Amino acid sequence: MSSNGSSLFYDLRLSDEQISEFGRQGYLAVGRTLTDEGLQRIREEVMAVWREEKGEFDAGGTWLQNALLDDIHHCAPLIRKYYFQGPPVDIAEQLIGPNIKAATCQLTFKMRGNTQTFGWHQDNGYGELDPYNTLSTLTALDDTGEENGCLWVIPGSNSFGQMSKFVNAPDLDREINMKVDEAKAFPVPLQAGEALILHCWILHKSEGNLSNHDRRIVFMRYADADAVEVYNNGKPRLGRLLRGTTRYEKVLRFEADL
Repeated sequence: MSSNGSSLFYDLRLSDEQISEFGRQGYLAVGRTLTDEGLQRIREEVMAVWREEKGEFDAGGTWLQNALLDDIHHCAPLIRKYYFQGPPVDIAEQLIGPNIKAATCQLTFKMRGNTQTFGWHQDNGYGELDPYNTLSTLTALDDTGEENGCLWVIPGSNSFGQMSKFVNAPDLDREINMKVDEAKAFPVPLQAGEALILHCWILHKSEGNLSNHDRRIVFMRYADADAVEVYNNGKPRLGRLLRGTTRYEKVLRFEADL
């Protein structure tokens, strides 16, 4: 359990071998970060918000309408705690360094019936941040496999550098769909409560949900505390400072999440 006494999260520190593997492969499945209680309570909390905001699945909607709910931490206190204090923060500190800020928190869902695909992309293509050590954490709220739309990755593609072209004006209504060598693709199934860590350059995609089971994921990004938005004339990315210090007064004064 968490060292702060929480019954919701597991303590999690990466080994040297895991850190090396992440550097080589660009992704790492880290195991359970949510306890059974934490998983159940977070599911209940986010589904209440999802139903209020999204309603029932609409087969005629765009992938953005059907799959994404941004800034979920503003209206889901347990997600907020997980985002700001949970094991992903400890992982980010190990992989990025001592100075960490929160960058993104959203729900990325593929409910049963949602057969839309999400094409090959780099997460840094939807908001290029520099330095290029930003990472994404994906926490599964359901068992995810090929049938219900688990992630596929190109191992080692983090070594290719920034490839996405949509870096000047991120537009979530436009889907990035890069051409890759599909022969190198590898599925990454997860059990409910487990987390997957992605480097900002790793190429990944997901297929549609062809099953009778939902595929619900909590997606969070963490960045160096001094990270700037390349697409926004190098302005500092605003987000709560979680660990260490930053040279940007705007980040220190940022109170949108307080």
